[in-house]
This record gives sequence, structure tokens and C-alpha cells, in this order.
Amino acid sequence: MLDELAATGYTGTELGDWGYMPTDPPVLSAELGRRGLVMLGAFVPVAMKNRAAHKPGVAAAVKTAKLLAAVGTDPKPFLVLADDNGSVPERTLNAGRVTPGMGLSDEEWAIFAEGANLVARTVLAETGLRTVFHHHCAGYIETPHEIGRFLDLTDPEAIGLVFDTGHYAYGAGSADVVAGLQRFKDRIWYVHFKDCQPDVAAQARVEGWDYFQALRYGVFCELGKGCVDFPAALRWMKHTGYDGYTLVEQDVLPGMGAPAESARRNREYLHSIESNFA
Repeated sequence: MLDELAATGYTGTELGDWGYMPTDPPVLSAELGRRGLVMLGAFVPVAMKNRAAHKPGVAAAVKTAKLLAAVGTDPKPFLVLADDNGSVPERTLNAGRVTPGMGLSDEEWAIFAEGANLVARTVLAETGLRTVFHHHCAGYIETPHEIGRFLDLTDPEAIGLVFDTGHYAYGAGSADVVAGLQRFKDRIWYVHFKDCQPDVAAQARVEGWDYFQALRYGVFCELGKGCVDFPAALRWMKHTGYDGYTLVEQDVLPGMGAPAESARRNREYLHSIESNFA
């Protein structure tokens, strides 16, 4: 995978599930270094609605963050924290079309934020790495309202936002990702580029597909084949001074083609819109 990633022109990666890449820091550093790659972050899901999940969540996050910190790439990677997406039947069934009654209660919001703050503050204290939260369909932080409330309840010194264009478009039911970028600009520390196919999203809502069915039908299509206005997003990033990495995230499930070819097409698309950065 790393060979294909480098061959298609990318210069950074995230860790993936624990054990997918080497977990010995010198070995991982060597694998990245000989391909000229940097480590950008690692995704750690925690069911923060449940206080019992906080302690094991902190342990998993710290273990992962220690590996990231030991690799020592520049810029420093992020711990990418998320809800345990896809584990709650109601939210999984209604991804892309949640209603207020499917959300957290005030007490659950407090517990959720408590867990997120605990993870982020512990990771920062023990590893020096910052945490970004990944809003995500099929989790409790999906809609713009939920993203906003999460940010209001969490420590702005310890937790930022990784803004995911595809999950925002699907979760908000809106192609206007620049509105989301602008609304949350003070907390955006990291960006994921992902597209959303509006016809598939609309059919998912009509047919009542759950999150995983929508994935299999390609709701998160290749860049430039959906509703996300990437030239506008890039202009926003330039004009607001965003100077971090942007990770291209593409779901390629079995039967959907070759990941390397998809990665190449996404890279070619980004090159094709460079003239719109100004």
C-alpha cells in the first residue's frame, strides 16, 4: 500500500488500524523514510457516550499516540479521535438523515465531552501530540449542529477538528462544505478530502439504506465525481492561511476497483484544478 501511495504522488499517510503497519517505531520510521512519506495521524474510535469506555479509550489513544510521537515525522501527527461509528443501530440506519430526536441527551452530551477532553488532555500530556475530532456519519457527531455543540463543550486547547468534506456533505445534506469550513474555521487543524455522490445519497434516503449499504453503493465517490466543490474548498484554505496537510480519503470496498487506480485518479483530479487555487 505504501509503495502504491508513494507511486501515485502522495507524501503522507495515516496509520490505519493498529497492527496494519509496523508498531515498532524504528521499523515504521524506516518504512516511511525510504518512501519519503510522513505520518499524519491515526484514527482511534471511542464510544464516549458510555463512561465505562473512557478508560480503555484513553489507553488505546495513548498507546497509538506514543507510536506516532516516536516515529518523529514533521509536521507532528494528530491523534484522530472519533465516536465508535457504526455501533449504534439507530444512528447507523439513519446516517445522512438523522433527526434531533436521535441525538444525545444533555447528560449524554456532558459524558461524551468529558470523555473526549480526557482522551485529548491525556494524549497531550503524555506524548505532546494534539487531538483532532473526526465528525462522521453513523456516529453521534454527524450534523453541523452536533459538530458545533461538540466543539462548544470541549477544550479548544486540547481538541481541534479534522474537517471531512464528504462526511460533512452527507451528514449535513448539503454540498456547501465551504459554509462548514467557515463556521468551524477557528477549530479546524486538519482536513480530509472526500467526495459525496448526491444521487446515491438521495437514493439512500429514499430507500432507507443504512450507512454500510450507502458505502457499498458508492456514496463516497472519487474526487470530482460528486457534489463537493473542491476548488472552492481549496480557495478557502488558501485565503484563510491553512498550511497543514490535506489527506485524500477514499473508500474502495471489494468489487469497487483497484485502490491504486482510484488514488491516481484522485491525484490527477487535484492537479487538474490547481488553476482554481487563486
